[in-house]
Amino acid sequence: MTTVLDRRSTRSALGAHQPGGLRRESAWRRRDRRWGYVFVGPQLIGMAVFVLLPFVGSVVLAFASWNGLSELTWVGFDNFVSQLQDPLLLRSIVNTLLIALVTVPIGLGFSVLIAVALEKLKTRTLYLVFFFAPVVTSTVAVAMIWQQMLRSDGVLSTAIGTVLGIAPPDWLGDPRLALAAVCIVSIWASMGLNVIIFLAGLQNISASVIEAAKLDGAGAFTLFWRIRMPLLSPIIFFSSVIAFISSLQTFDVVFVLTANAGPDNATRTIVYHIYDLGFGRFEFGPSSAAAVILLVLTLVVTAVQFGAQKKFVHYEDGAA
Repeated sequence: MTTVLDRRSTRSALGAHQPGGLRRESAWRRRDRRWGYVFVGPQLIGMAVFVLLPFVGSVVLAFASWNGLSELTWVGFDNFVSQLQDPLLLRSIVNTLLIALVTVPIGLGFSVLIAVALEKLKTRTLYLVFFFAPVVTSTVAVAMIWQQMLRSDGVLSTAIGTVLGIAPPDWLGDPRLALAAVCIVSIWASMGLNVIIFLAGLQNISASVIEAAKLDGAGAFTLFWRIRMPLLSPIIFFSSVIAFISSLQTFDVVFVLTANAGPDNATRTIVYHIYDLGFGRFEFGPSSAAAVILLVLTLVVTAVQFGAQKKFVHYEDGAA
């Protein structure tokens, strides 16, 4: 009992000597918390208004029938059933997956090679600006420039026809070439960012590791394939996840480059399908159902990538 009273007396004595300091510290913490809310508040409000509410609204509309003017009626899973049976959605999924499977490996592969080549240059600023320019340029402007080049009488088509001695290919009018044109533009537009990321990753590789490999007799190819690529694999994995998600959301290049999703819906993607249903036909229920299907597809593809990373991603500390 005496010990407890002594502890209380000691605390009271300390509090009597420093009451103002404790109050000032608490006031500073409250003030910092208020300012934190002030700075974070606009971002939270913007996320709630422009991300959370549209997401909830899309999920709700996926189970309803509504054209924007009529009364909203619940239809259950009818929108999902009709969309999964719609040949246009299936064509859109196939085109989107083809774009992702073509643009991601080729784009990342070229980006790694370019980054390795630029690493050897002491004056590489001009080259970095050249490769990064499409990233900071509007996608609409990029697509419009390539549209003029890929026309049957465009610069690129005419050059190919002259060099090969064939009729100039009609990239945007031929169903067999339209999707390839979209892939070419997508690879070119996104390569600059990956080059910057891979170049930074290469520069972070310890010089001692490279020197040790050279002392062991590793040649240029062995050094690249056995040393640089394994150490760069976490960055490649990160870039591949981002690139796949971006490829599954391909819309603006298709919308500008090929009118009405190209000939015979050759370039119709899932996002373009969602846009066509919602703002072309005002069928917001099926459009929202297609958006939910895209979300599920994105989650599945990302989960597969994370599951496969254990086989090819190598971390310096040995963790995967």
